[in-house]
Amino acid sequence: MQVVIYGKTIKKPNLEFIQTLFDTLHDRGINVFVYEPYLKLMGDSIKQKKDVGIFEGYLDLKTKDIDFMITLGGDGTILNAISEIRDSGVPVLGINLGRLGFLASIEKSNIESAIDLLTHDRFSLDMRTLLFLETNDKGLFGDYKLALNDFTILKRDTSSMITINTFINGAYLATYWADGIIISTPTGSTGYSLSCGGPIIFPGSGNFVITPVAPHNLNVRPIVISQDSVVSFEVDGRADSFLCTLDSRFETVNHSHQLAIRKNDYQMKLVQLEDKSFLSTIRDKLAWGIDTRN
Repeated sequence: MQVVIYGKTIKKPNLEFIQTLFDTLHDRGINVFVYEPYLKLMGDSIKQKKDVGIFEGYLDLKTKDIDFMITLGGDGTILNAISEIRDSGVPVLGINLGRLGFLASIEKSNIESAIDLLTHDRFSLDMRTLLFLETNDKGLFGDYKLALNDFTILKRDTSSMITINTFINGAYLATYWADGIIISTPTGSTGYSLSCGGPIIFPGSGNFVITPVAPHNLNVRPIVISQDSVVSFEVDGRADSFLCTLDSRFETVNHSHQLAIRKNDYQMKLVQLEDKSFLSTIRDKLAWGIDTRN
């Protein structure tokens, strides 16, 4: 088995857990490659029992026969990792060194048991839908116009609310007078959309969620639509420009930009270990069914 270790930052309190991961992988006879910028961050802080390979990016997944990518961080780390995985089909196992961790659901105290489950094929692959942005500006977001969580259009800074004319498959849906709008996948439904009053959508449900951000009209509510829909927009406002985001990446757009969101042609594979499920994750993370009265 060959795995890639991917991370963005290293905090001193997490060094012992990172060391545990590398020791466990080496003890199980697993070949390890490390994302090059992360390897430089590690420096001499992590001791290797044997040499590790260097992972430079997307093309390496095609040539090095990688079985899994293991991310170290939070959900944001997995969102960043998707840009390196793309259409390679390599599944992701997220180890949570951050806070909430809906996607990175493996707690750092369970690293050894998680690797044992992985090596004994005691896991399933959860297929997660991606969003694809169609636009008349080829330079917008470069050659990677995908999002795992959500796409948003937002007003900039302290400017007044914006007007977003929204269409589904070319048919007029509604005009949102709001601070912005969110188009969320089921994966992203537990993120920004949820904080704005959107529903939680189960992975594999085949839906997207349209959630307005601070709408002027209080009778405007989030709606659930088919993931086979193409959602397009015409944006207006007093400001000359607006923010457009794909997950954590953002660009500035203006009235001349044509923007439409659809389901991407391929999906991301998320590793779900035998003792974990979407149900158990949302119960744990949202403290459902727990009596907090004392």
